[in-house]
Amino acid sequence: MERNGDSAPLLVARGLGKSFGAVRVLHDLDFEVRQGEVLGILGPNGAGKTTLFNLVSGEIRDHAGEIRFRGRPLAGPPFRRARAGIGRTYQIPRPYAGMTTFENLLVAATFGGGLTEAQAYDHCAGILEECELAPRANTEAGSLTLLDRKRLELARALASKPDLLLLDEIAGGLTEDEGRALVALIRRIRDAGITIVWIEHVLHALFAVADRLLVLNFGEKIAEGLPNAVIEDPDVQRVYMGVEA
Repeated sequence: MERNGDSAPLLVARGLGKSFGAVRVLHDLDFEVRQGEVLGILGPNGAGKTTLFNLVSGEIRDHAGEIRFRGRPLAGPPFRRARAGIGRTYQIPRPYAGMTTFENLLVAATFGGGLTEAQAYDHCAGILEECELAPRANTEAGSLTLLDRKRLELARALASKPDLLLLDEIAGGLTEDEGRALVALIRRIRDAGITIVWIEHVLHALFAVADRLLVLNFGEKIAEGLPNAVIEDPDVQRVYMGVEA
């Protein structure tokens, strides 16, 4: 079911474009994300999905078109966007491997979230519990299992107190049981009121949470709407699933 259909958009992109030299990665892309919803993004490799995240998070700043967050033009480097309320994860987790799980969260809370040290301790302790990482609080991040590294990736993003969370293939590489555990955690994050944009190739995980889907191919939008309708679209089946209608 699509939720929060009447709320004002939290994130809006209009005419968004990005090229690297002669290679066009995104072209004239329009979309919006409403407060409290989960937007899933699909597309084959090279469709422009991660470039889109890099533009929103500020890792790439030169682009055509406009991105607005809470009604204002989105600008500035990544740390300013984190302070503004945008958190993200990476397809390959990027913890500080020599630091403990808890220390990783403290860095995110103080530098990304702007919390004082005292505020960060209480905040991060709660996130450890929510993300089922409390038993690993004093474990060096580099020695965590893949599932716990994925949980830590989510926890670090949450430590900066985001209103918008960008998830980049967070379920990739997990077993079916591990994927279910991660989906349950993402549901809890959604139910706490955090808006989510989720790039994912593990369709059953995405379908368990997403309110809407956006499908990209060669940097252009080819479909957008409710998950069942989008996945039945002939263009989506041809481009993403290799099925000729």
